[in-house]
Amino acid sequence: MDSFHEPRRVSEPIKLEDLTAQVAARSAEYHAKGIPLSGRIIHVCHYLPITATLQQSSRAGILSPPATPPHQPANIPTLSSSEPTALSPDHDPEHSRPRWSLSGRQGHGAMISGIRSLSATHEQFIIGWTGDIESPNTNSAGEKIKIPSTTLSEEDRTALEEEIAHFKSEDDDAKTTTAYVPLWLDDKVAHGHYDGYCKQTLWPLFHYLLWQDVSPTSLSACFSADEHWAPYEQVNTAFARRIMDIYRPGDLIWVHDYHLLLVPKLLRLLVPDVFIGLFVHTPWPSSEVFRCLPRRKEILDGMLGANLVCFQTYSYSRHFTSSCVRVCGYEVAARGIDVQGHVTAVMHTPVGVDADRVSRDLTREGIQPKLDSLLKLYAGKKIIIGRDKLDVVKGVVQKLRAFAKLLHDYPEWIGRVVLIQVTSPALSDSPKLERQVSELVSAINGEYGSLDFIPVHHYHQMIKKDEFYALLSAADLGVITPLRDGMNTTSMEFVIAQGQTKRSPLVLSEFMGISSNMIEALQINPWNLDDVAATMHRGLLMSQTEKDTRHAKLYSVITTHTSQTWAMTLVKFLLSVVDAQGVARQTPALPTNFMLERYSRATKRLFLLDYDGTLAPIVKTPSMAVPTEDTLTALTALSADPRNLVYIISGRDGAFLEQHLGHIRGLGMSAEHGGFIRAPGSDQWTNFTESMDMSWMSEVLEVFKYYTERTTGSHIEVKKSSITWHYRATDPEWGQFQCRQCQDLLENNVAHKRPIEVLVGKKNLEVRPIAINKGEIVKRILYLNPDAQFVFCAGDDKTDEDMFRSLQFTETALPYTMDPPLSVSLVDAVAEDGKSREHPSVELQLGPEDLFTTAVGHPSKRTLAKWHVTSPLEVVTELLKLASVQSGGGGEDAKL
Repeated sequence: MDSFHEPRRVSEPIKLEDLTAQVAARSAEYHAKGIPLSGRIIHVCHYLPITATLQQSSRAGILSPPATPPHQPANIPTLSSSEPTALSPDHDPEHSRPRWSLSGRQGHGAMISGIRSLSATHEQFIIGWTGDIESPNTNSAGEKIKIPSTTLSEEDRTALEEEIAHFKSEDDDAKTTTAYVPLWLDDKVAHGHYDGYCKQTLWPLFHYLLWQDVSPTSLSACFSADEHWAPYEQVNTAFARRIMDIYRPGDLIWVHDYHLLLVPKLLRLLVPDVFIGLFVHTPWPSSEVFRCLPRRKEILDGMLGANLVCFQTYSYSRHFTSSCVRVCGYEVAARGIDVQGHVTAVMHTPVGVDADRVSRDLTREGIQPKLDSLLKLYAGKKIIIGRDKLDVVKGVVQKLRAFAKLLHDYPEWIGRVVLIQVTSPALSDSPKLERQVSELVSAINGEYGSLDFIPVHHYHQMIKKDEFYALLSAADLGVITPLRDGMNTTSMEFVIAQGQTKRSPLVLSEFMGISSNMIEALQINPWNLDDVAATMHRGLLMSQTEKDTRHAKLYSVITTHTSQTWAMTLVKFLLSVVDAQGVARQTPALPTNFMLERYSRATKRLFLLDYDGTLAPIVKTPSMAVPTEDTLTALTALSADPRNLVYIISGRDGAFLEQHLGHIRGLGMSAEHGGFIRAPGSDQWTNFTESMDMSWMSEVLEVFKYYTERTTGSHIEVKKSSITWHYRATDPEWGQFQCRQCQDLLENNVAHKRPIEVLVGKKNLEVRPIAINKGEIVKRILYLNPDAQFVFCAGDDKTDEDMFRSLQFTETALPYTMDPPLSVSLVDAVAEDGKSREHPSVELQLGPEDLFTTAVGHPSKRTLAKWHVTSPLEVVTELLKLASVQSGGGGEDAKL
């Protein structure tokens, strides 16, 4: 089985009590380690699960509709504040206390019930947009009038916030409550965000549709997928700021769904050590589809600000990882996706339903009479149930065609089976789809129906809960055929409802997020009409024994993988990632002022600088990584000071360093990861590999040639002391796979019998002698300059960790002592007169506060460095600040 195969296994029952105990134990462990946890969880959702209606305003005339409602071309009718109004009879123009009424918002019930369940163990907050403010009045179409948010007074807003703060849903008990935190948005921005970018660009893309196929303005000459990008950014920024209003260190933050994909990065910029997870409830498309999005990198970078990104299924998480690799070129490490040292873990867990709530709802008094009526009405016939939004991705058209195929291929069912299909209106009406469904229903009923038999009963309307559960209970077969879907609650509610009646089978699309958990359902490809029809036929004829067996297994999964266990699993996942990423070891930012102070006091300073990724950003073509004017200015100024000894310690060869930096006479250089060194002011290179056996290079070269021939875009760089295989220009996933294979071959067949080591770099694989590394060069420079009183050492990758390691001193008492390193004892073993040269230990004038080892990257990056900066630009900026410091005093000339 290859690594891209989606795991298919029987889901083990999950006990909420076990998950709760695991989370409690992990939290206690963190407290013992000193990792701060506040015991609070902040959930960030697009909407609050509350609908607000303004019954009485403090501002006159807001609630009184105009005499003749004006025509509104927009989807959401609004009431203009400029219209003439009449005061309501009970309105006091002097002063009115605002009155609001709150009710639960329909939709996302499973997510909200899961979130609320965490109130039993954590202090909970839900941040969300207030939604459109409704008036109790209606327009001529019977729709409630929406009140523009700009017409509300501050008193109105304050009163609503107070009402929301005290709001309790029917799911909240007296002991555990969830605090709701409203976010106010400008109406135009809010609808540009939701109805624009979310629904016209992201939602179609995530369901394998392109925006030009669904957008109502796609025929416009100026149509663009970026049309609503500005409000999307604005709303995400507003959410990040609202989070900061209530944030405390140690809070766990969960951001929900595709409406807020930029929030993790925005929040990370404000609070670098924040604990944040992102759960994407929708599907995630393959990288080939996602890369069509113009703002693809901004979306991915926004998401990768989180510690953890979680999806419904393994396949969605794999598509996301592939998108990060292919679109952004990021590398996948063992712990997740590495973005400049910040690692984002990627996991998956499907959402469930509140099984206890559904079971209670099934006992409502109004259900049984409706169930009896349905069974009586369709006595002697099998009942197939379908309930979907009338949306293009819900597969209603495919379901109807498959039902027609059933009647065509198995004519014995004509007159003996009916399909009851309920479609609720989608968020955006599609007249074309409605017409297509109506025509299909008419065609099926016309061909297979009669005066006393109607095969398809289609109801395009919202139905009451009692009617819905009666339908589910009466069914002989449930058929759910989405073409692409994240979570579908109907399938799970169907299984629970059938527990008290027929235990009928379920036909389920394999393209649903929960299909991997519900393996006992009859899974189908909704595009294969023959297969769907045959599966319907099989389900209708299934024996009661098989029905009972399948239902028992499905029921066990659904009643244990609930919305409550899903929510607790998210907390467990985030805590595990926080621990794995070593939040307690966050590297602090470089203290510029303190560094400048130590620099100005020192009479001798050492600068030990990596090149690629430290002084110059990583680029796809290595030869294009040339130093900027600011970089050259900083290096020239620092090298000109006789108190400074400046070295570039790079993996590049000597020719590259001389070409771009050789004109700076006071600059020292070390090439090929410590294989060669050139003293400041000298033109001669010292080769540390002259006395070493380098015969291994031909053997490694043959291995690299083998992989180069099989990896398009890769190439080999042969240096004097090392050999490197580069795969930056290859297919990202194939190149990384080949790198791992090549690494395994070298380590198991070559490196163990030769004095060499295999290093995995950024899009490259390097083999070098064990005794040659940047750390040995740093030790040599420090040993020969023991009077140095200041060291600034900067690097960005694994090879630079050797430098940081060499500047770590285990002794606590000063002064530090240093034995001669190999780079001194081997190269300088013989004096000019031919006699053996002795190299005694030396005492250093450095203290721990004089060592500024600095890693380039994210503060959560694992490193031995004491400090961090975020980018090469910041390194150069710090060097320019140091170069501008004027200091007195003298000192001996620097030595090599």
